[in-house]
Amino acid sequence: MGHSVMVELTVVPIGVGTSLSAYVAACNELLSNVKGVSYQLTPMGTIIVGRLEDVLDLARKMHEIPFGMGVQRVVTTIKIDDRRDREVTLESKVESVVKKVRRR
Repeated sequence: MGHSVMVELTVVPIGVGTSLSAYVAACNELLSNVKGVSYQLTPMGTIIVGRLEDVLDLARKMHEIPFGMGVQRVVTTIKIDDRRDREVTLESKVESVVKKVRRR
């Protein structure tokens, strides 16, 4: 299957007002139907873990969703964490920080 990457993705439709939750929900609905990736919605974006090819394909599809909802402009930001010395999960990254905070 190859190694997994962790991607933070934010899709922002422009010109739709201050509430974006309907667009966020539509993008996350796409993720709920995909096998082979895990994801977590956060207040500022969505974290997706999976093979790079799969995640980039999902990012493209998520970017297109607001256009399909009638939006004329979309700004998508993608941050990729590609660590190849060991497998990383959503939980392991948070757990690593929490352990260090407890040591203080």
